[in-house]
Amino acid sequence: MTSQPPSGQTLPEPGVPVIRNINWGGLRTLYVKEVRRFFKVQLQTIWAPAVTTLMFLVIFTVALGGGGRMISLQGHQIHFADFIAPGLIVMGMLNNAFANASFSLLVGKIQGNIVDYLMPPLSTSELLAALVGGAVTRAFCVGGAVWLAMALWPGVHVTPAHLWAILWFGLLGSVFLALMGVLTSIWADKFDHAAAVTNFVVSPLTLLSGTFYSVDRLSPTFQAISHANPFFYIISGFRYGFLGVADSPVLLGTAVILGLDVVLAAICYTLIRKGWKLKS
Repeated sequence: MTSQPPSGQTLPEPGVPVIRNINWGGLRTLYVKEVRRFFKVQLQTIWAPAVTTLMFLVIFTVALGGGGRMISLQGHQIHFADFIAPGLIVMGMLNNAFANASFSLLVGKIQGNIVDYLMPPLSTSELLAALVGGAVTRAFCVGGAVWLAMALWPGVHVTPAHLWAILWFGLLGSVFLALMGVLTSIWADKFDHAAAVTNFVVSPLTLLSGTFYSVDRLSPTFQAISHANPFFYIISGFRYGFLGVADSPVLLGTAVILGLDVVLAAICYTLIRKGWKLKS
């Protein structure tokens, strides 16, 4: 039995798209699904990373920052705790953006319900935007929780000097790691593969990016290696938002990370569109 359209309306011809532009309803639905997924276990996905990051601050300031130790950054003397606090905040954001984005498609592939992502009337760009948007939201939730904890911690000053730089580099960095997570979830066949990328790529690049030290104190060779690390520009620009000084020019960092975001987005878009390792 064929259903009849409401009075005054006609059904579109077969093959003619009904949603001609952006499927805002579908995009919003998938984004909300991604956000609700990590909010249901927020103790694990938001508050636990915030506490872990705060422990880094406590340990490093007690062990290395006691007695009012100062660190030199571009000729400015800055208290050690104030120096590492911004790096720890954005480090927590980056790690959680990657963790969230690397989970969605991968768990669908493992559980066999990847069709739930591929079958809805969403374009490739809408699917990618929703996945990245959910990861960026989690990153900012973790960053906000870490910042609040550090603001209440005695002896640490995390008052923003340039709020735009904090939001801008937080966004660029979160998108960068979210796209890396999507790319990992497309490539990986099991959780061990995603864990390998975390342990051997993301974590080393994060820790060796100037989070706990100024690259000015390194030898020229290691300074060059640090400048080849994209995480360095994220942390440097984010730190500029709090301290007003940075290890590298802010415009250079913007150009590098924005360019990498565009390249990664293009790669993820192409792979999802072709269904590489997603469609049998």
